[in-house]
Amino acid sequence: MNWTYFILFAVVASILWIIGALVAWKRERVLIAALFTGAGLIVFFTFIISQWILLQRPPMSTMGETRLWYSFFVSLVGLLTYLRWRYKWLLSFSTVMSIVFIVVNVCKPETHNMALMPALQSPWFVPHVTVYMFAYALLGAATLTAAYLLWFHSNGDRESGMVMCDNLVRLGISFLTLGLLTGAIWAKSAWGHYWSWDPKETWAAITWFTYLFYIHYRLNSPLNRKFALYLLLFAFVLLQICWWGINFLPNAQGMSMHTYQ
Repeated sequence: MNWTYFILFAVVASILWIIGALVAWKRERVLIAALFTGAGLIVFFTFIISQWILLQRPPMSTMGETRLWYSFFVSLVGLLTYLRWRYKWLLSFSTVMSIVFIVVNVCKPETHNMALMPALQSPWFVPHVTVYMFAYALLGAATLTAAYLLWFHSNGDRESGMVMCDNLVRLGISFLTLGLLTGAIWAKSAWGHYWSWDPKETWAAITWFTYLFYIHYRLNSPLNRKFALYLLLFAFVLLQICWWGINFLPNAQGMSMHTYQ
């Protein structure tokens, strides 16, 4: 099943996600909302698996392929968060974010072939990229929550929303840390050293320390919530630079080991 079928799977998954998000706003419809959202996840993941089989490699090499995983994980995190905290607005926001990345992939299709550079032919490739994409999705959900609390919240949502932000960031930085560790082991086997201060690695470290600072700030200044929320927005900007922004940085052109295209 080649990339031309992506639009079909994307439309079906998006419709199911939208229905799930809309149903979530109805009272006592948690199970139905979860079923629709889950069905959308199954449809979307089916396409990812089909690409894996077709390409005979993990579909994680190009930016378009990583956007597939991000759309999937953002929707998954939105569903899990909704089931845990009943934040129906977050399910809606995560649906919108997933669809935005789908639209980007439709408007900007990329080359998808079986070729995989030697550095990516490693057993650490799949776990490293997977944990990072899941971490990005968790921290994306934390960012959406921060934006909601800053500009759309009601007084009753503030405290529970901060708890959710904290929990999402703790989970997110845990997966970021796992991603850094698996990446270091991978780098050792591929290039002979664990860390080289490559532009990608430098921004990954900056991002990790920023989220770590958020956690420590919340522990030591729990009442100053507004600064903490703005800090989350700033940290997410750094995360975007780490993920895809380095491809446009002058010091990464032809120098970064992590720019494969």
